Amino acid sequence: MSPATTVTSPSYLGLLRKNGAFRRLFASEMVMFTGDWFSVIAMFILAAEATDDSPLAIAGVLAVRSFTFAPLEPITGMLADRYSRKKLMIASNLISFLILAIVLTFDLLGELWTVYLLAMSLVVGRAVYDPAQTAYLPNICDEEELLTANALVSGGWSASMGIGAGIGGLTISKYGVDMGLWFDSMTFLFAGLVIISLPRGGPEPSQKASSSPLAMLREILSGWKHILAHPQIRRIVLAKGLWATGGGAQVFLLILIGMEAGFGEVAAGIGIVYLCRGFGSGFGPLVSRPLMSSEKAKPYIIGVALTGAGCLYLGVSFFEWGVLTLVCIFLSHACSGVSWVFSTTILQRRTTDEWMGRVAGTDNLIITLTMGVSTIIAGVAMENQVVTLREMLIATALTQITAGILWLLFASPKEKVFMQIDG
Repeated sequence: MSPATTVTSPSYLGLLRKNGAFRRLFASEMVMFTGDWFSVIAMFILAAEATDDSPLAIAGVLAVRSFTFAPLEPITGMLADRYSRKKLMIASNLISFLILAIVLTFDLLGELWTVYLLAMSLVVGRAVYDPAQTAYLPNICDEEELLTANALVSGGWSASMGIGAGIGGLTISKYGVDMGLWFDSMTFLFAGLVIISLPRGGPEPSQKASSSPLAMLREILSGWKHILAHPQIRRIVLAKGLWATGGGAQVFLLILIGMEAGFGEVAAGIGIVYLCRGFGSGFGPLVSRPLMSSEKAKPYIIGVALTGAGCLYLGVSFFEWGVLTLVCIFLSHACSGVSWVFSTTILQRRTTDEWMGRVAGTDNLIITLTMGVSTIIAGVAMENQVVTLREMLIATALTQITAGILWLLFASPKEKVFMQIDG
């Protein structure tokens, strides 16, 4: 089916009832993603405690995660096109479980560099998981199910972030960092055990090739050539990176808002702000699924979503910290979630199974690299008091608005033409 052809997507409950493999994958991810935020909040707190609340040290947690993730993605994306995607997802969860169990058993978190090392180690597992999962989803969902499945995955990730950040912040405030990290370790173990029950998924055995490093490098390069040779894929691969030009810094700035706004103790305050981010990211795709299925709207969705996300962060910068701040954060990330789910679904529909892992890996490479650069710039500026928190929020908002307008001016017309021709 062509990407511009009208696709009738099942309802959310209908997909969960009908597709048992997706239902089990979704359940495992809900648990795993919830646990992730216990660890993330814990690492923010440990970095702040080690450096007397240094903004750059806190930004460093996010930057280390991004800069570790980015260079691995072309490799792990290639692996998802060569080896069992199911086995890669199992391995990533079990590796993450072992890392946390070892760190906690031997009490290895004493200084800032050990926090960064833990962040890097956990990202290795996630770098293996993400392209494998993105490439695996079309193997267990047909094209009619993909939009609904991606909206549910995004909604589940977002709800898990909201629940994990909120409960994780409160748990760490009351019981300490170690308890939060132990909880996360158990979620990785649970997810790995559930994924064992899933069907094999791709790639087909005939698609496997030589395991020599040179052959793998050629496959990575051929994946990039494939993306460059297909403008309809190349445009969409850039979409998440455009959001990250401002969004990477915003994810860091939310931590500072949580620490400054007085929503509770530090961990609880960060948790509340991230709860709004998480639930917003899920709310947007879930309620806008009819819009994302509209042929007339499709060429403009990414540009409008980027512009809307930026405009709402202007609201975050202007309002006094309080309910309106949280509402703007919620709605901004609802817009971001729409762009994320729509671009992921379009990539899956436009990319054949042979290339899906490498395309997903490149997509992740661009967004994580951009997020890392954006976060470091904001962290350095805040550390050296070049700008205030509100001024930095304005700068990131204007960056996103500019990205959205550029998409509408240059990409939307090409998307419209492509969809008309391909339809």
